[in-house]
Amino acid sequence: MISRRDFLQVSMAASAMVGASGFGNWARLAAQQSLTQDDLLQFDTFGNVSLIHVTDIHAQLKPIYFREPEINLGVGEAYGQVPHVTGADFRKMYGIADGSPSHYALTYNDFTSLAQTYGKVGGMDRVSTVINAIRADRPDALLLDGGDTWHGSYTCYHTEGQDMVNVMNALKPDAMTFHWEFTLGSERVNEIVEGLPFAALGQNIFDAEWDEPAELFKPYKFFERGGVKIAVIGQAFPYMPIANPRWMFPEYSFGIRDENMQAMVDEVRGMGAECVVLLSHNGFDVDKKMAGRVKGIDVILSGHTHDALPEPVLVGETIVVASGSNGKFVSRVDLDIRDGRMMGFRHKLIPIFADVITPDATITKLIDEQRAPYINELTEVIGQTDSLLYRRGNFNGTWDDLICQALIEEREADISMSPGVRWGPSILPGQDITREDIWNATSMSYGEAYRTEMTGEFIHVILEDVADNLFNVDPYYQQGGDMVRIGGMGYRIDVSKPQGERISDMTLLKTGEQIDPSKTYQVAGWASVNEGTEGPQIWDVVESYIRRKGTVHVEPHDNVKVDGV
Repeated sequence: MISRRDFLQVSMAASAMVGASGFGNWARLAAQQSLTQDDLLQFDTFGNVSLIHVTDIHAQLKPIYFREPEINLGVGEAYGQVPHVTGADFRKMYGIADGSPSHYALTYNDFTSLAQTYGKVGGMDRVSTVINAIRADRPDALLLDGGDTWHGSYTCYHTEGQDMVNVMNALKPDAMTFHWEFTLGSERVNEIVEGLPFAALGQNIFDAEWDEPAELFKPYKFFERGGVKIAVIGQAFPYMPIANPRWMFPEYSFGIRDENMQAMVDEVRGMGAECVVLLSHNGFDVDKKMAGRVKGIDVILSGHTHDALPEPVLVGETIVVASGSNGKFVSRVDLDIRDGRMMGFRHKLIPIFADVITPDATITKLIDEQRAPYINELTEVIGQTDSLLYRRGNFNGTWDDLICQALIEEREADISMSPGVRWGPSILPGQDITREDIWNATSMSYGEAYRTEMTGEFIHVILEDVADNLFNVDPYYQQGGDMVRIGGMGYRIDVSKPQGERISDMTLLKTGEQIDPSKTYQVAGWASVNEGTEGPQIWDVVESYIRRKGTVHVEPHDNVKVDGV
């Protein structure tokens, strides 16, 4: 007799045909100049339940360029496993043709030339078109938002998230969970959540004083769709008070809380749930570990680490779906739920090619209304770039290199530090840099650019601490983003070593001398989680630097040497 896992393995093959093979077809269609919206949306409706997943939009209302990471290392059991495969290796794994639209959408190679061919991606009016098309095919599809939605742009900062709230409300999601939203401050978050017309979920959002579930955020919500009783459980980012300023939301605590997650799964199953969906902002590797520890979850919709995978990953009998970031993709997952069990699925990761998908005029109008009061500030040209500016990668990105150099020159520092955040669109060589572009790479509610003295020993401690957040072999101890970016200094990292032994050969670039543990250096940085940090806002520092330069040029560098790979 065929087992349920065998059913799911067959579904995985079906997903590959809908997903990766579909990408190959797009390459041929593009060659014939006939790539259409219908091609992107084509889907063989399956089963009786449909899920639509968006995540990590980071307040990007308009189409953008976004380069995927060149380096995304996995350690421990994640070594060599997706999403820790990039570039040509990723394309080979999924059968993606070189030069195809999926090459452009999913990998970093030849990004500039392919961007000029295929254009911008995303735009919430295009996302709306895709959502509407899925709903036309499956009217009771569930739309689920994985969080990092009310953060990351000029207008989002100046409206305290209201621009994104207005647009997302118009898309009519059924539920969402959270991360950067909390950096608006708990008072503002509470105000927004109280007015949301959909479910705000987080089984791991607790009252910090009483260590009880926070009343405002529900652990789960039931939906009746396709004759199936579905429970959606929320999981907010577990390490909020570590990765972001605790003082902004002191009444809340978070954590992974997988024991409580198991209790929630058991509870909803006991209440008749035939399908359990986890709407997660854990990050992909954490979600994989949770899928192996918590029994009874059918689907995990993964967020936080910005991974985009053309096929789900199967962990036991749980499928884990990764839907990218910045409005660049929408995932559709169709499920066959029979007798209270998921017996199969089909999946498609839909890239939002802005020049191919017709925008939803109603949402376009709404977006333009949010931007109208700020349009002059948004569109002011500050300078130009003759280099590709991008952010993603474990150790550096040219946007961060530019920010680090701006900190050194504008703040008169020896060394600079920029947080290893993953959000931020790309800018092509030859493009103008507008104020909006700068804010897309720097906007946050604690953007003060500090200048302080640090000993070489303390700088080493910082690097070791952040490296452990990224390269601890246990995903449950991976508590941050990518590696802190360093300007004015080089170092060597061995990702295979334990904490305290990874970082060596720290060198001050302007002199070539080794960093002296006992010596004091002037260090400039931004996004400190400490309350009361003083200094100019980072966007003002970067704007001043770009204005002074006129045209910026960021040379590729190898100041970070990586071992243990």
